[in-house]
Amino acid sequence: MEHAKFKLAIALFLGFLFISCTPNENLNIDQPVKEQDLTTEVKDTYIVLLENQLSNARTKTAPVDFAQRQIDMRIQAESFVQEFKIPTTMIDRVYGGVVNGFTVKISDQKTLEALKADDRVFSIEKDEVFLLDNTESTIINSVSTQTTPWGITRVGGALTYAGTNVAYIIDSGIDLNHPDLNVDETKGYNIFKFGIDSRTLDDTNGHGTHVAGTVAAIDNNIGVVGVAAGASVIPVKVVTYYGGGTASGIIEGVNFVGTNGQSGDVANMSLGIPTNASLDRAVKVAAAKGIKFVLAAGNESQNTSNVSPARADGTNVYTISAIDSTDAFAYFSNFGASVDWAAPGVSILSTTINGNYGLNSGTSMAAPHAAGVLLLGAPRASGNVKNDPDDSTDVIISR
Repeated sequence: MEHAKFKLAIALFLGFLFISCTPNENLNIDQPVKEQDLTTEVKDTYIVLLENQLSNARTKTAPVDFAQRQIDMRIQAESFVQEFKIPTTMIDRVYGGVVNGFTVKISDQKTLEALKADDRVFSIEKDEVFLLDNTESTIINSVSTQTTPWGITRVGGALTYAGTNVAYIIDSGIDLNHPDLNVDETKGYNIFKFGIDSRTLDDTNGHGTHVAGTVAAIDNNIGVVGVAAGASVIPVKVVTYYGGGTASGIIEGVNFVGTNGQSGDVANMSLGIPTNASLDRAVKVAAAKGIKFVLAAGNESQNTSNVSPARADGTNVYTISAIDSTDAFAYFSNFGASVDWAAPGVSILSTTINGNYGLNSGTSMAAPHAAGVLLLGAPRASGNVKNDPDDSTDVIISR
């Protein structure tokens, strides 16, 4: 998951709720007017997840690549909706892989109820829009000598990664040419099919690049160093240049990672939305493959039970709260039973777009500290959080 507190005036203006996992970020965008109206995109759109795997016999007899799985799923989805007299043109996204399903526009309530009653359907939920909360940030144009950010030191990072696993960054993309990052765009994925953000996996927002640097900035005498220094970071782009996205888009990104990732890989999700069982299920099923999913707890100072995927519990699923440099619980951080570890999340220096560096705060910044630790191997406890607001004091993660 940048979940800052809901900004009511902005939500009313935009016509949707949003959650973000970074309270201190500034877009400072000089871009053309956005080409995608996400509010219109999700109008009358439902996420349909099916109970069973693809019915196509090919998937049972031989491995099928990700692209073919999507083709097979679209064929199945079209056949399915035709039973309910829904035009196949109403289908948008399809999910073939760790979860199987599709999104479809339904404006007729009787048709919707009929789908919900079908025993082949696991869940149907309304799609929704989210925005990253970008209120302020400090951009540093250059760092003359390499700096080890305080959070990296606190979790025992700055170790050169020598393994073969990778870190998937499910976010706004990554600066593909940043000199302090080892980005492998050949393994990346973009959920956007048209508009500005469909053109590249490059990050024009800054959030994903900041996350990536904390996980794995290179130990190279410039800029900063990450927890698992030099590890390969893979952009999975689900957030637009202006910080927007949809629940269905996040699920598509998770489906890609779950289908293509390997056991031991990590997937960082510094974003979130209000409770969504479809997203929670996608994360848990993907993580069951051995991919370590690291989730930002959120920044609303509320219980994580109100936020997806932060509330998700399962094997290889880790929800991360935030601390400051004194080990005190960050005032903005969410809390609750689903939190597994705490990590540094206040005034975190990391990479950002255009080859620059910047300071940000939020559970968005805490999660990648934990992702780096988990990429390096088994985590260990390194003390307890001070002033944790719930009954169970969070344990601080370390290498």
